[in-house]
Amino acid sequence: MKPAPTLLSTAFLHPAGQALPEPLLALRKQRGAALVDMPLPTRKTENWKYSSKYLKLTDEMAISLPVDGKAGSALAVPGYKVVFINGVIMPEASDYPDLNNILIQRFGDLSDTEASELAERLDSTLNRKTVQLACLNSARFEDGLVIRLKPDAVLDQPLFIIHEVTAGASGSAFPRIFVDAGRNSQMTLVEEYISSGQEAVMVNTVTEFTLAEGAQVTNVRLNMDGENVQHIGATGVRQQRSSRFESHCVGFGGPLRRHDLQVHLEGEGAECKLNGVVVTQGTQHYDNHTTIEHIAAHCNSEETYRNIAADKSHAVFNGRIHIHPDAQKSNANMNNKNLLLTTGAEIDTKPELEIYADDVKCAHGATIGQLDEESLFYLVSRGISRRDANVLLTMAFINELVAQVPVEAVKETVQARLNQFFDQAFQEV
Repeated sequence: MKPAPTLLSTAFLHPAGQALPEPLLALRKQRGAALVDMPLPTRKTENWKYSSKYLKLTDEMAISLPVDGKAGSALAVPGYKVVFINGVIMPEASDYPDLNNILIQRFGDLSDTEASELAERLDSTLNRKTVQLACLNSARFEDGLVIRLKPDAVLDQPLFIIHEVTAGASGSAFPRIFVDAGRNSQMTLVEEYISSGQEAVMVNTVTEFTLAEGAQVTNVRLNMDGENVQHIGATGVRQQRSSRFESHCVGFGGPLRRHDLQVHLEGEGAECKLNGVVVTQGTQHYDNHTTIEHIAAHCNSEETYRNIAADKSHAVFNGRIHIHPDAQKSNANMNNKNLLLTTGAEIDTKPELEIYADDVKCAHGATIGQLDEESLFYLVSRGISRRDANVLLTMAFINELVAQVPVEAVKETVQARLNQFFDQAFQEV
């Protein structure tokens, strides 16, 4: 007999916060009802094959983390910012842009009419069958942020969304963001995930983007949660004619890091560019799953992800490009390169192409290797220490992508964290 599937604990189906408009409460209740008797992913669940064993959802973790209203010291960022503490927005710690053509609101401040319109659009950018735990966010969010850019609106500085988890006790947080970019609008959104405290917690995040004709949106996602934080995130994107979406994801490992990124190119001439960098060490785990749906003709996509794994850590990349029958003249390229710093580290990569149109240009490739000994010998023979030679070659492996991050403050933060990683990964002997 087959063992019975492990089901999501009913403790996760009892949201605490009720300070939301009625249409959003109704949506949350509907999503919660759909999760009853939902089996948790196992190794036989294809898109969780390598990550299911790291998922630990205890009843204690089902409790919503309390909000103490105190933002951490790491929240000083240039430009505009919105601060989430344990999934709840802190207006007093935030600095909203004061622009007439850009509207930023908490879910709780929406009118019933606005909330009803939003409820109809939430989850519309994601395939709920493949991002099962994004539905848990929809059943549990207690707060959220909706950003609306009117036609031709341009945000003059990046908007930083700071997600901080204070893990003084075990629990969970469910932050939610919805971005509606109007015709020919432009913005850069930076999501930064940080934590304090040592108790085991889960962060379950969902960010959605809808881009109207000609809109241009850049999303920078920086994951720096602590070693005690399980992070399960999903990002969904729908693009109309001639719009452009650019994603830069930089992640440092933990007990479980999971990010699903799904992009739908629905209008002719839409373009997306997806860059990703992942660094793991110790026994950390990081899993990136991306999907690009070429639905309309004359669309372009470019995807480049690079993983570095040290010690006994584990990194996963699964990238899928789906060319639909009407998506003639599509141009799609996917590249994944992986670097193993030790024999005990593990990287699994699975690039996929699914093509149903005959007039397209598509390519994909993946490599896994170690630092080249000849290159190391060359540098050492020129008087560079072996430790510095390792750092130089490893940094060169990912520098191309780090340099493309369009926000200087983020690049500086990433470089500082990489230096810490290098200090631990390459000890001078």
